[in-house]
This record gives sequence, structure tokens and C-alpha cells, in this order.
Amino acid sequence: QVQLVESGGGLVQPGGSLRLSCTASVSMFSMYDMGWYRQPPGKQRELVAVITSGNRLNSAASVKGRFTISRDNAKNTVYLQMNSVKPEDTAVYYCNAHWAALDYWGQGTQVTVSS
Repeated sequence: QVQLVESGGGLVQPGGSLRLSCTASVSMFSMYDMGWYRQPPGKQRELVAVITSGNRLNSAASVKGRFTISRDNAKNTVYLQMNSVKPEDTAVYYCNAHWAALDYWGQGTQVTVSS
């Protein structure tokens, strides 16, 4: 059974930093495109950032220059470094693993930005 386990969420003050981690129990992790998505309260899930199997990066305009996605294939882990966070970054953050017809989601981790 494939599992994606997110960690690192919590309460952070505006302007602060947080690092999310997602570890995947999949074989051939390096073949997967890995992404972070988020779902703000009362809104639809949206893309935050993606890192492909070839290490190409893409991120939402709202987080460019503040959030950085990276991966460690030796640890089957993808990270999201969140800097200069804003109240509008408050959401449940989900990890996604995608390869061909395979698509897996984590259970989500809550990030709350508030003073």
C-alpha cells in the first residue's frame, strides 16, 4: 500500500518560515513528479509547487520567491520551504506523487498563519 506522509505543519506568525516534508513509500521514487497542493478554508484545492522527475520546477504565482520545493530521492522525500508566509497561506497542504497512470495523495497537514 502506497503511503505519502506529510509533516511539518503548524501555527506560524506572518513573516515566519516553515518547512513541510513528505515521505513516500513507493519504489522508484525518482520517477515520480512530486507536488504540493493546498486547500484554503472554503476554497478548492490548488497547486502550490511541483518538481518533476527531471528536477524541473513550477510554482504558483502567489508563492514565487517565497516557497521552494525540493526533493531528496535517496530519502524518498519532497520538501516545501515556506518563507515570508502570509495569512492567506493558511490551508491544508497536500503532497502528491504522479507517474504515468499512478497518482497518490497524502492525508494533508494544516498550516495556519496567524499572529
